[in-house]
Amino acid sequence: MHKIQDKIVLITGGAQGIGKLLGHKCLQEGAKALVIWDLNSELLHQTTEDFRAEGYTVHPYQVDVSQVHEIEAQAARVLNEVGRIDLLFNNAGIVVGKLFKEHQASDIDRTLQINVAGVMHVARVFLPAMLEAGAGHIINIASASSLTPNPKMSVYAASKWAVLGWSESLRLELEREGKDLHVTTVLPSYINTGMFTGVKAPLITPILDPEYISREIIRAVKNNQILLLAPWSVQLLPILRGILPTRVFDFVGGTLFGIYDTMANFIGRTQTSQSPEAEKPAQNGKARRKTPANPA
Repeated sequence: MHKIQDKIVLITGGAQGIGKLLGHKCLQEGAKALVIWDLNSELLHQTTEDFRAEGYTVHPYQVDVSQVHEIEAQAARVLNEVGRIDLLFNNAGIVVGKLFKEHQASDIDRTLQINVAGVMHVARVFLPAMLEAGAGHIINIASASSLTPNPKMSVYAASKWAVLGWSESLRLELEREGKDLHVTTVLPSYINTGMFTGVKAPLITPILDPEYISREIIRAVKNNQILLLAPWSVQLLPILRGILPTRVFDFVGGTLFGIYDTMANFIGRTQTSQSPEAEKPAQNGKARRKTPANPA
């Protein structure tokens, strides 16, 4: 079992939402220090003060994970000022909830920069120290949309499919090192953080409670679990897509279970923030930022 106690933890998008919950739980598990990466300076400061008030050691860094030069520069600072990262949570992510024909180039580019390239580059800069030490754990927050298509989530789904394929490939590479190196990929359905206000939960797939899924993620990390699919019904997706013809799955998943209509009335979070970890289009089609979460 991978222990969190006395380890240094880094969480991207860690100033709010699931990232903040995960950080707090790692500290409660006895983590030596928590490194928080987030673009929202106000929330970053508030979360840091909240955790420090409880007596925990927290190191905040304002980072835009869509920018490679920022990732590399801030990673160098972290390694020098805090030390080697033992547990890395790639939590930051954004969604644009609209039809593909309505996407602007910036919508596509920013989604891929944060959800795919950002995740890979963050892992890339901290992996060498893990390899040198022969120990480390990378936790990638993907999505249940890594397993199924969904209207109004085309680019988001593509980005999460990419994360799943990369994350599992990285796991195999690290396992061949024969050391204490682990990768956990998390594939949750919609989480009730406000990011996906307006979505309709599919049949037998309830919207997840943030406290519940954060506990499950910590449990998965402690057990070196390879994949975490939540809720349980998400485990049906790869089975059904594997055995059913595409048109039949479209009927079962899309019509009977209602997966393809979950985003029909998507609103998202309405208040603005400065974090890129959860960005949504305003009603006029221009981008508006909001608090991060981990959707389907």
